[in-house]
Amino acid sequence: MARYAEPGARGSVVTYRDRYDHFIGGEHVPPAEGGYFADRTPVTGEVFTEVARGTAEDVDRALDAAHGAARRWGRTSTAERAHVLNEIADRVEDHVDALAVAETWDTGAPVRESLADVPRAVDCFRHFAALIRVQEGGVSTLGDDLVAHHFREPLGVVDRLVPWRSPLLTAAANLAPALAAGNTAVLRPAERAPAAVHVLVGLIADLLPPGVVNVVNGVGGDEPPVGRGTDVFFADVAARRDAFYDRALEGFATFALDRALVQSPIHDRFLSDATERARAAEQGHPLDTRTAVGALAGRDQLDRTMSLIEVAERDGARVLCGGRPADLGGELSGGHYLEPTVVVGESRVSRSDLVGPVVWVTAFDHFDDAVKELAGAADGVGLWSREAGVGFRAGRRVAARRVRVNTFRSGSGHEDHRALLDQYQRTKTILVEQGG
Repeated sequence: MARYAEPGARGSVVTYRDRYDHFIGGEHVPPAEGGYFADRTPVTGEVFTEVARGTAEDVDRALDAAHGAARRWGRTSTAERAHVLNEIADRVEDHVDALAVAETWDTGAPVRESLADVPRAVDCFRHFAALIRVQEGGVSTLGDDLVAHHFREPLGVVDRLVPWRSPLLTAAANLAPALAAGNTAVLRPAERAPAAVHVLVGLIADLLPPGVVNVVNGVGGDEPPVGRGTDVFFADVAARRDAFYDRALEGFATFALDRALVQSPIHDRFLSDATERARAAEQGHPLDTRTAVGALAGRDQLDRTMSLIEVAERDGARVLCGGRPADLGGELSGGHYLEPTVVVGESRVSRSDLVGPVVWVTAFDHFDDAVKELAGAADGVGLWSREAGVGFRAGRRVAARRVRVNTFRSGSGHEDHRALLDQYQRTKTILVEQGG
């Protein structure tokens, strides 16, 4: 299928409700103060549903429901929790197309990206289902007659914000370990993309006891998302034009990175090839599987990105391609689109959070210069070199929690699953004196 039908249209795989209330205690609950806001699709700019606007009172109701369900859910066996998580994974897998279309309509991301994210969400649930089954406690001998027994217990209730970029994968990456560990959850999706999370929760709600998963809209969930990251391209990347070189350039065709640091000896030639790839990126209807460049999530994002590009140009940076709003015509004229854009040079805004199809390129001379440039990168660092030792050595020196080497694949976002599961549990220690 090259093009999915729009939600609610004839032949569509998903239909949105006209209105989404909060989801609290297993029921759809109107907002305490009666407020709703329009949810516009970035694809066409049109309102496609309205969503309850939450207040502190709504959050309190959701937390009460979650606390009410926490004791019972926390006492279920790990085998039962694993079974439920696997059922959720099966349900999500059966509706990959519907969830992908729902996310694209809500966020503007190309559907081929959403079609890649939803199976990763399936993997999250399955992985934590398996992990909780094999998790063990421990016993420590503290003396001849003193033994400490260590038990893993749930925290109780977790409250999580869901940003607008990849909301379904983010929701799954939070729900899977939380539920596996025996916690209940309150999700607060971003105001600019709340509806897709409701589609997900609506699919799986009947598999969980009431109150285990709750959703409150429009309360503090609209923080900036984690960026796609900074990639460093060392000089040996361009030693020859081959499959490796093409793979390195692919990030410019799919805009899988925010910033590119390119070593000086290859800067001009690599940048020329990268810009050519960016210009050729397929921009079109986000529900078309051939589209590589979709819509920005809101008009404010488009305006902000345009203003940052203008500041960069005043600072002396150059826009090699794009940099202007794109009018795709027809029904897409009201959407929020930006031409595929490559910016090169230094500017006071070069480290700003740019969104949309924009890559900012700067040059570096030596290995240590690249490491220094990455000093403030908390996540999403990519390293490209034909020499495995270079990528490994740089990966060890940067502060980022996750480092990609010679790939744009990002995994589930939480590769250290055991450590993540630990974040949703606490250890209880019981000291037992054995003496008579």
